[in-house]
Amino acid sequence: MKVTLLGAGAWGTAMAAQAARHLNEGDVCLWSRSQEQLQDIQKSGQNRTHLSGIQLPAGLKLESDFAAAIKRLSSDDLLVIATPMSGLSETIDQVLKVAKHPLNVIWLCKGLEPDTALLPHQVVERESKIYSNGIAHSYGALSGPSFAREVGAGMPCALTVASKSAKLCELVQAAFHHGNMRIYSSDDLIGVELGGAIKNVLAIAAGIGDGLDLGLNARAAVLTRGLAEMMRLVKAAGGKSETCMGLTGVGDLILTATGDLSRNRRVGLELAAGKSLPEILASLGHVAEGVLCAQAVGDLAKRLGVEMPITAMMGEVLSGKLNPHDAVKRLMGRNPKIES
Repeated sequence: MKVTLLGAGAWGTAMAAQAARHLNEGDVCLWSRSQEQLQDIQKSGQNRTHLSGIQLPAGLKLESDFAAAIKRLSSDDLLVIATPMSGLSETIDQVLKVAKHPLNVIWLCKGLEPDTALLPHQVVERESKIYSNGIAHSYGALSGPSFAREVGAGMPCALTVASKSAKLCELVQAAFHHGNMRIYSSDDLIGVELGGAIKNVLAIAAGIGDGLDLGLNARAAVLTRGLAEMMRLVKAAGGKSETCMGLTGVGDLILTATGDLSRNRRVGLELAAGKSLPEILASLGHVAEGVLCAQAVGDLAKRLGVEMPITAMMGEVLSGKLNPHDAVKRLMGRNPKIES
């Protein structure tokens, strides 16, 4: 089988390396719009911009021609969109304009569309109504607890692919389930996508707690009550609350809220230190999806009538309406509740 990955950021590069370690030479293609970046990867054998120090497989094919990267795929191959959530709509539009036959498409981004609070698959479905030309593509999400640097280095990792298409799940497993990576399958696309979005917001909250030196008790409370918020919203949105207890829910939440490689946790730590959000984002150099989708998660919760106090406070903090200290006071000052 052939695999094309669109987007040569850290995560796209890491997953391209994972597939290329197992498939035949030239079967895995990594696309980037930057010819300069691809030339540097070709010369150095590394993505020195986003994943420095990680040597990439020699058999990995590099491509800057978008149409060529798509047209190399048949209906039995796999297309992976590895852009941030903000680039999903534009990328799927371009894909659908080029595609002449059904494709198997997955995305790696985690979040909601800020202006509409739509999940990734809802964005894809919206664009498909405009650009698919009557072609029925299979699609899904690949998510779970994973840092790109560790995956790029070949360290152990477990992820979940979610789709209504059993064939698509099998293709994803054929491409990536080998070596130190395990790929589980699920049909709960809503639960998997919402878990990936909400955990980023909760990781910012956990980072604020750590940055304010509130202690490990506070961190445990944020993660536990945050998980309860996640389960409520997933169920209200039509997903399965039990999905939140798996890799794409509690698994990804633990990693992102406690791992030192987490950009979202870093945002929380810096906010607690008194830095402004623009200053923090400029220093990160990478996308922190929790910042972009916090308000959207809050909007979705309001639309569905779901109470999410931690998430709501993060929306207030990130919008500049509330400082971290006051957010903690408000959360701790809420009236007593029944836990379940």
